[in-house]
Amino acid sequence: MPRTLVRSPAHDRLRSLGWLALAWMEYFVVHGPGDVQGQPVRHGDEYSGFVADCYALDEHGRLLYDSAFFSRPKGADKSGLGARLSLFEALGPCRFAGFADGGEVYTDPWGAGFTYVYEPGEPMGRPVQTPYIRIMATEEGQTGNVYDSVHFNLDPDEGTPLSGVCSRHEVGLTRILLPGGGEITPSTASSASKDGGKETFVVFDESHLYNTPELRRMYATVTRNLRKRKKNAGTWFLETTTMFAPGEESVAESTYEFAEKLAELNADGTRKYKRLRHRLVYDHRWGECEDLTAEEALRAAITEAFGEAVEWNDVEAILDEFYDPRKEVDDSRRFFLNARTSASDAWVNASAWAACADASKVVADGERITLGFDGSVRDDSTALVGCRVSDGHLFLLGCWEKPPGPAGDDWQVDREAVDAAVMAAVDRYEVVGMYADPAHWQDYLDRWQSAFGKRMRVKATQARPLEWWTNRPTLIVRAVERLHDAIVDRDEAKRLSHDADAVLTRHVLNARRRLAGKVGVTIGKEYAKSPRKIDAAMAAVLAYECRSDAVARGLHRPRRTRRAAGF
Repeated sequence: MPRTLVRSPAHDRLRSLGWLALAWMEYFVVHGPGDVQGQPVRHGDEYSGFVADCYALDEHGRLLYDSAFFSRPKGADKSGLGARLSLFEALGPCRFAGFADGGEVYTDPWGAGFTYVYEPGEPMGRPVQTPYIRIMATEEGQTGNVYDSVHFNLDPDEGTPLSGVCSRHEVGLTRILLPGGGEITPSTASSASKDGGKETFVVFDESHLYNTPELRRMYATVTRNLRKRKKNAGTWFLETTTMFAPGEESVAESTYEFAEKLAELNADGTRKYKRLRHRLVYDHRWGECEDLTAEEALRAAITEAFGEAVEWNDVEAILDEFYDPRKEVDDSRRFFLNARTSASDAWVNASAWAACADASKVVADGERITLGFDGSVRDDSTALVGCRVSDGHLFLLGCWEKPPGPAGDDWQVDREAVDAAVMAAVDRYEVVGMYADPAHWQDYLDRWQSAFGKRMRVKATQARPLEWWTNRPTLIVRAVERLHDAIVDRDEAKRLSHDADAVLTRHVLNARRRLAGKVGVTIGKEYAKSPRKIDAAMAAVLAYECRSDAVARGLHRPRRTRRAAGF
C-alpha cells in the first residue's frame, strides 16, 4: 500500500485521547451539506487510526504533536474530518485529565446521553478552557467546507445531536459563540492578521492552495499565534490537502519536505536530523500507475489512493476524468491518485524515477562498482553515489547536507567524514573508476588520486584519473542525457535501477532542465540560491557515466574463473 506515515519514536496509539474522540464524534456529529447531509458519522480503521495518532500523548499527558498533516485524494472527506475535529476541540473532552484507574465514566454536560467508560491506564479527557477554533479559508467571502459542516451541526434549526448546545443568536455565518466562552471563527488572510493570538486549534483545509505570499504569511502568522496560549491549552493545528503542484512553494509542499527530513535515516538506522523536534504526525496515501492507458492498473491505483474512502466514491467516474482529453493528466494524477507529479521543467518526472526503484537489491562487498562525487563546502550538499557495473544499480553512499534551521548557521561539511566514506567505499567494493567534480575539493582529490588513482581501470584522464569537471558543456550534456535516457527507457532496456533512498530521490526530483549554451540540456537548481539541493543527482550522473565507460571496456562481464589444468 503506497502510504507514508511519519510519527514520533515515542508514539503509542494506546496512550491517546483519540479513542474517546472517536466515540464522541460518532455519537454527536453528522455529515454536513452534501449527498449524505445529516447522516451519522462513522470511521473505518484508517481514519480512526489518524484521529488516534493526532491525540497521542507523551508519558506526562502532553499532546505528542503540535501539528498534523492528512493527505488524501479529492472526495476523501478531508474537510469533514477537519470539521469533526473542530467540534471535538470546541466542545469535547479533548485534553488530558489524568490516567484512569479503570471504570471512571465521562458523561456529556448537556444530558444528551453520551457516556464513556475508561479502561485501566487510559487517558481521561477534559474540555479546553475558552477554546478558540480558527478555520482558515483561502478566498475572501468564503467560509469553506469545514466551517459549513461545523455550522450545520450547531445550527439550532437543523435538529442534529448538537443543535441544542448553542442558542440561535450564537450560531452565525461569520462566527459561532460557544457556551462558557470561546468561539469558532472562519478566517481569511486579511482577517487572520487582525484578530489573532487566542487560537487553541486551527484547520488549514487544502493547504496545497496556500501558494501565494499572502497565504504563506497567513499560515506563518496563525501557527505562530498558537504559541501564545498557556501550556495547558495544548494548542495544535491540522493541515488537510490533496497533493501539491511541485514548484509552487505551497504550504503543503513545505510540510511534505519537512516530513521527508524527519523520516530520513542514517545508514545505522538513526535519525539523520536529530535536532528537528518531532512534533508532526504526517499521513500521506497515494496510488501508483505509470501507464495510465492500462485501465485495470489505473483502477487498482485509484482504489489504493482512496483507501476506505473508495466506499463512497465512484471509481468509474474517476476513470473518466483520466481519459477526458479536456483534462490535464498531471492534475488528474494529483487530484485522484494523490500522487506527486513533476514541475514543467523537471529533469525527470516522479513516476519514471519511482518505476526504477528496487530497494531489494543489495550490493555485496567486493562487487565491481563505480563512484560519482559532487562536493561543496557550505550551502550546497556533498554527495557520494555508487553504481554497480553489472546492472547499473545506483545507490547512495553518503550525502552531507546543511541542516535546516538554526543548526545550519555557520555550517560546513565535515571533510574528514567525507574522506572516510570515500576510503571505506574503496576498501569495501572493487571500485574500477571514480568520476569526481574537483570544485572546492582539489586537495582531497589529490590525496585520493595518490591513494588509489593508479588502481582505477577507468580513468577520467591518465594524468588525473578521478577529475571529471562538470563545467565542460559537451561532456556534461552527454552524461546527463545518458542517465536521463536510462531512467526513461528503463522498462524497455532494464538499464538502470536505484535503491529508493529518500535523499537521492529528493535530489533527482529537485533537478531542473537547464540549457548548456547551444550544446544541449544539463541539470541545475530551480534558481541559484534555492534550498532544494541536487548534488546527489549530479553525483549519480557521474557514477553512471563512469559505469558506461567501464561497460565500454568490458568490465560488466562476469570475472573469468581460472581452472587448474588436469594431468
